[in-house]
Amino acid sequence: MFDGRVLLKQVILLFWPLISTWVQGAEKIDSCQLQVLEMLSSLGSAGGKSAKPSFVSYVTPEEIKSEKEPSRKEKHPDLLPGEVVFCSASTVLKYTQDDLSQRGVFGVLLCTNFRVSFVSDEEPTEEMLFKNKLYGENDIPLSCVDNIYGDKRKLITGGLVKNKYPSKMIIHCKDLRVFQFSLSFSKEEDAKKIFQGIVHHCLEPKSLRCLFAFSYCENTSYPGSYTVENTSKKQTVMFDSVEDWTQDMKRTKGNCRVVSENSNFELSPKMLTAVAHNHLYSVKTEDLSDTLPTVQDILLSYNKFKQFFLIDNTTEFWMSDMKWFSSLDNCGWLDIIRQCLQKAVEVVESLEKENTNVLIMEEGGSDLCCVVSSLVQLMLDPYYRTLLGFQSLVQKEWVAGGHAFLDRSNHLHLKDKVESPVFLLFLECVWQLQQQHGPAFQFSETYLTVLSDSVHVPVFTTFLFNNDGHRDSLLRAESPHTQRSPLNCPTVWDWSVQFDCKAQDLFTNPLYTEKPKQDTSVRKSYRPRHLRQLSLPSSAFKTPPKKGFFKDEADNLKKILGVKRLSRWMLSPSSDSPQTSSSVREFYEAWQTKPLDYHGLLLPCLDGPSIRVWMQRYLRWIHDVQILGGGPVAMLSKVSEILGEVQELQRQLDRHGCTLTSNHKGARPRAKTAAAVIAARSSVRLSSSFPFVTSRNWAFKPAIPTSLLQSLMVTGMPGNLADREDDGGPESLV
Repeated sequence: MFDGRVLLKQVILLFWPLISTWVQGAEKIDSCQLQVLEMLSSLGSAGGKSAKPSFVSYVTPEEIKSEKEPSRKEKHPDLLPGEVVFCSASTVLKYTQDDLSQRGVFGVLLCTNFRVSFVSDEEPTEEMLFKNKLYGENDIPLSCVDNIYGDKRKLITGGLVKNKYPSKMIIHCKDLRVFQFSLSFSKEEDAKKIFQGIVHHCLEPKSLRCLFAFSYCENTSYPGSYTVENTSKKQTVMFDSVEDWTQDMKRTKGNCRVVSENSNFELSPKMLTAVAHNHLYSVKTEDLSDTLPTVQDILLSYNKFKQFFLIDNTTEFWMSDMKWFSSLDNCGWLDIIRQCLQKAVEVVESLEKENTNVLIMEEGGSDLCCVVSSLVQLMLDPYYRTLLGFQSLVQKEWVAGGHAFLDRSNHLHLKDKVESPVFLLFLECVWQLQQQHGPAFQFSETYLTVLSDSVHVPVFTTFLFNNDGHRDSLLRAESPHTQRSPLNCPTVWDWSVQFDCKAQDLFTNPLYTEKPKQDTSVRKSYRPRHLRQLSLPSSAFKTPPKKGFFKDEADNLKKILGVKRLSRWMLSPSSDSPQTSSSVREFYEAWQTKPLDYHGLLLPCLDGPSIRVWMQRYLRWIHDVQILGGGPVAMLSKVSEILGEVQELQRQLDRHGCTLTSNHKGARPRAKTAAAVIAARSSVRLSSSFPFVTSRNWAFKPAIPTSLLQSLMVTGMPGNLADREDDGGPESLV
């Protein structure tokens, strides 16, 4: 009987002198070649009764390290202005997520005042298509570190290591990346310093002044005003002046008075408490604290939810795949998203159908109020579905509205602060709307994903403070030239800080339907509209913030105004269906019977299957769950390229101002160039996580022994096996 393993062993022994000479004489051996040799050694004894290996490898990782060290210069990443290296360790092994074989690449691990960075000893094979200027694919901003584990997955909570430091370090990131490092091959002193340095700077409590944004701004000649590339001459409205608010009042035809009593933050650290001075009439109120989860409940649910996407290796992924959907349902995160969308629909129903003002309140007035009020305006106003409009909405309802970004993100790791992903919850709800009504939104899914990542980049002032008063006082106090002007730091809306123009093109949805120009000769019949609504805090007076204060003031305000409550029309909670009233249900069904207008009112579908998992954000780093070929991403990429070609041809026609015939010759070379680009891109095997993950990151899985033997006989050199792609591996779908 023919035994392929015996023949394989004989072939290996026959070619072993050649292989050994080739390995020892090479100046550089990469990780793939080392993996092939280890695989060959394991296959030689497979199936046998003896535990002894069939041959011994004469090249160990320690010998590779000793051969490399004399000639290798320690690599460092390109440091940003104000960035300094605290500690580093060489010969650190970064594991891959392929399987449990502990394969990886060697490199240098560093910790700076901005990031944890791994610089590979191997040269990069190709450049990333979607590259961030601030940090690379092997960099972790300090504020993005979620948890650190040591040997046997022991959670590291901080403090100095007294005895022996862990030889293995696993870092879970807030953007759901997982990094695994082995310190076994590094010098003991360097390994201990890098481990303690990373734990200290990522997990220990710190002051706001220690965040990298202050060092970056002090060493950067930042102009203080920003421009958004590829978005014409218009800019995001910052809502930091009376003029900005007045402009928005004119655009929305709001019947609210803009006041300036709190311009110097003398009444309150928030610009919106002054609005309560206005006369409110015909108002319904909704206390979100009574009907929606608390910020603590949101954090608890999300912590359970994210564990299903923090995968250390493929074996762990396939083990959890059996109960994946049921586990997601039990954590309750998707149900919280549904509740927020449902509450926004109820508010829209009162505004649109009953033409009644709505006052939404909660304890603090700057968490779920921001979520619901922003969603209501997205559903009602098509301007906020554009890129600049959406950024202005976040600036108005979240930044100027006083959402405590610093406390909710807990960048300082303070124990007395309530951390909760409230802003991420809002982006989740926006993603649901964007997926259900794609042509209504100018921004893409990639834009929302990048925005969620940017919360954990300690550079932008947008997410570093709790309110405008907090931001203004600290930037002025920390200014190196206090007498002249406050410290200038970039906002997250200056995307040129992170991405070039080509990368920013992916922020635009190619399927977006622009609003047709209205014929001014035809006048619309007048229709009374509701007044512009705001998410209001509960008091306009400066009072020490104590527990229950906002709740008591809200109750007093409701008694004074004689308002009604939305919750009177609410049905009892049901585990099978959203909390809906008969009037809201009738309102939704009546909206469904009308033709869909992408520039009119948009309502989400709240049925069970309609609330989906945000695939790009949560699944982009798990290679086995990606769709090879791109899926819907490939279609959007193709549409985007065709749209760019059409727009370029249109610009050329407009530029020359001639007839189509005269411009045809001038447009032809550009068209050929665009066609060549499309042909080149179509040959790339995209994944469903494009542009964050490209085809080169696909896991290498060894073939079965018979195909391995055939490859060895055909190629003659084991190193060529690393270039082969495993066509027999599983292709998982979402």
